[in-house]
Amino acid sequence: MMIKFSIALIFLACLANAKVNKKTLVLYDNLDIRTTHSIFFKSLSDRGYDLTFKSADDAGLELIKYGVHVYDNLIIFSPSVEDFGGAIKVSTITDFIDGGGNVLVAADSSIGDPIRELSTECGVEFDEERTAVIDHHNFDVSDFGSHTKLAVDTSNLVKADAIVDNTGAPILFKGVGMVLDPENPLTIPILRGSSTSYSFFPEDAIDEYPHGVGSNLLLVTGLQARNNARVVFSGSLLMFSDDYMTSGVQKDADGSQSYEKSGNEALVNSLAKWVFQEKGVLRSGEVTHHKVGETSPPEAYTITDNVHYSIVVEELQDDGTWAPYNGDDVQMEFVRIDPFVRTPLKLNGDVFSIDFKLPDVYGVFQFKVNYRKLGYTFLNSATQVSVRPLEHTQYERFILAAYPYYASAFSMMLGVFVFSLFFLYHKAETKAKEE
Repeated sequence: MMIKFSIALIFLACLANAKVNKKTLVLYDNLDIRTTHSIFFKSLSDRGYDLTFKSADDAGLELIKYGVHVYDNLIIFSPSVEDFGGAIKVSTITDFIDGGGNVLVAADSSIGDPIRELSTECGVEFDEERTAVIDHHNFDVSDFGSHTKLAVDTSNLVKADAIVDNTGAPILFKGVGMVLDPENPLTIPILRGSSTSYSFFPEDAIDEYPHGVGSNLLLVTGLQARNNARVVFSGSLLMFSDDYMTSGVQKDADGSQSYEKSGNEALVNSLAKWVFQEKGVLRSGEVTHHKVGETSPPEAYTITDNVHYSIVVEELQDDGTWAPYNGDDVQMEFVRIDPFVRTPLKLNGDVFSIDFKLPDVYGVFQFKVNYRKLGYTFLNSATQVSVRPLEHTQYERFILAAYPYYASAFSMMLGVFVFSLFFLYHKAETKAKEE
């Protein structure tokens, strides 16, 4: 008995370990990246990620096998790759994203066509190979060349705590710029360039308009697909390196503050947590609805009923547990093709709830919670109910507005009665006089 119990415990421990240790494939150009970017990879390993390192042109690469994902996440730290090896192509990676996989991509000025093609599929357009982001007003003091080693203020980060934290110290960046497709509503500008930045060839004179200028130039972008898969594109591979994480930073300007450590480590850790769905993840729980004053839902509601609706919304915590989501902008819609009721939900304890009156329209309706907030996973909940008209015994009797009609009916009855008496007795008297 003890042996069976021990085996069961080992089995459960293995299941728990398999759930925590998400399998992650890391593609690289040079194996030295395990040393030059060791802090970043160690932070992932410490959080339970099972990292598999392979060359981007390895002939044995597989991402999807027999329609099943071999890995949960993909990290592409091979910006100059010209062709992925094995069974991986750009279309394979897009299929991986469509299947719910998360992807982190870091590029630089040596960016190759596969990375550019992948980014274009996700609504992001990188600049040409050998170009770099240049800023003559916001570069680090250690940059004595073409001002491509930037010190980017944290004020340029997206205002979404679910994606990035305010690191305080400027962020060191050296790499290629990008712009977003304005027609793609799923893309997220995570880190913008300064107003004085632009993207061009560092050694060439500017003879045409740059690919991106000012705040339209993006340094880090994100994408959250409709299936809640996440993708992050960084224009700088060096941004994830040990050198940039541990070095100090100071802008080359009079009176600029000097920082002992850049904000890169805090930024890249936040990005990794977001893209691999450790933060900003919501889920909907139990949905209840019933008439006010009752406890169970009826087979069908009646128009103008007072209804109570509640839903549990939970957020994933840092320790992997779920806790009630503390939001003040969750709404519920009562929909029959179009919303007839749209009302905010109030957080009461651990649930969001509301009491409201059904519209004076019958049909098949849905209670819908369609929550969209920057940085959080999309939340969709739909519960179908029927709403019927009043039964014949439920209509109000002697309506005040109908009193004129009641009066006309009774007055006609009275008139007929009076006329009948007059007609009968008047005829009888006339006949008696004639006799």
